[in-house]
Amino acid sequence: MKKLYTYPEITVGAIIINPNREILLCKSQKWNNQYVIPGGHIEKGERMEDALRREVKEETGLEIYDIELISLQESIFSPQFHSERHFIFIDYCCKTNSFDVILNEEADSYAWVLPDKILSYDLGGYTRQFFTEYLDTGSSYKKSIFYQYAGE
Repeated sequence: MKKLYTYPEITVGAIIINPNREILLCKSQKWNNQYVIPGGHIEKGERMEDALRREVKEETGLEIYDIELISLQESIFSPQFHSERHFIFIDYCCKTNSFDVILNEEADSYAWVLPDKILSYDLGGYTRQFFTEYLDTGSSYKKSIFYQYAGE
C-alpha cells in the first residue's frame, strides 16, 4: 500500500567527496531518472547525522566522516519527483575513503564527478540550483536556503 504523507517530510542528503575530490551522484528513478545526491528520511527519534550515515550506508555502501551541515532546501510538489510530496532537505558535505559504491534499489547507476563537471549532468529536483550555489561559494560550507514550488 502506498504511504500517504500529510506533513512535510524531513530528509537528509550527502555531498560525498572521495580521495580524488570527486563527488558522488546517483541516478534516481524517483527523480525522473536524473542525478541527485544520496539521502533519505530521518526516522522518528533519530539524530540528523545518524540518519545521514544510515541512509548513505543503505544507498551506497559507503562509510562517511567529516560531516558538515551546508544547506537547507524546501521542495513542494516538484514536478520532477514521481509523486506529489513536500520535502525539507537538510544537506551535508562529507568525505569517504572508498571508491566502491554498492547501490541499493533506489538508484540505477552512479558517477564520481569532478566539481567542475557536475553541472553538465542531468540533475534532478533542486540539485542543479544547489550545486550552482555550492560551486559559486568555493565550497565554503555556506548554509543556503532554496525554495521550490509547483509551477515555478
